[in-house]
Amino acid sequence: MSYAHSNMSSGSRTAKRIEFGRTHVVRPKGRHQATMVWLHGLGDNGSSTSQMLESLPLPNIKWICPTAPTRPVAVLGGFPCTAWFEMGELSDDGPDDWENLDASAAHIANLLSTEPADVKVGIGGFSMGAAMALYSATCYAAGRYGNGNPYPLNLRAVVGLSGWLPGARSLRNKIEGSHEALRRAASLPILQCHGNSDSQVPYKYGEKSVQCLTSAGFRYLSFKPFEELGHYTIPKEMNEVSSWLSAWLGLDGYR
Repeated sequence: MSYAHSNMSSGSRTAKRIEFGRTHVVRPKGRHQATMVWLHGLGDNGSSTSQMLESLPLPNIKWICPTAPTRPVAVLGGFPCTAWFEMGELSDDGPDDWENLDASAAHIANLLSTEPADVKVGIGGFSMGAAMALYSATCYAAGRYGNGNPYPLNLRAVVGLSGWLPGARSLRNKIEGSHEALRRAASLPILQCHGNSDSQVPYKYGEKSVQCLTSAGFRYLSFKPFEELGHYTIPKEMNEVSSWLSAWLGLDGYR
């Protein structure tokens, strides 16, 4: 199943229409206990993501696999491709594209907004998709997007593979001073995996994301390094994801 969707980016005075690509859905093969949105990396799409997830031994999860808007990407010399937000070279002091981070996070939340009340919801992703998943985790903890609009979901699990954390420098300011924000941060389980031979998103960015999230109050954070793994996924890593999700979401159909 797939469908197209568009969204209005929020927070700007003249909201521009953002066209998201097709969303692909993998239905649960067993009892529906959880729904995960899974986000692809730069230049990829929801179709290839759904094919990968279909083979996981998680029959009680429904997977929603959206496709990012197509936009010119600075890191690719302005070449247009699917991207959740605009980005240049990764750096510790590079600017964050708050408008598109919020627009994509709102689109992702909207995809989960109609799930049944007894179904646990979460977000995961690879590379730029992992960055969006981690950004969504910070919005959940803060209780609002970067533009101040309220964040609507009760996230139960977040997974980031080969990614980084956008907005890391301002994260503690969003959460410190709010007991509710600290409580949400402390209760949200996060799994991050990263290959130590990743040449596209260097391993140090995965480490720094974990350090930043931990210092902001995220307590249930697991970081799994993978020796000699580059910027791609392997069955061993996806097995780690499957067993972690099964444990934290309390799934009864893991095999």
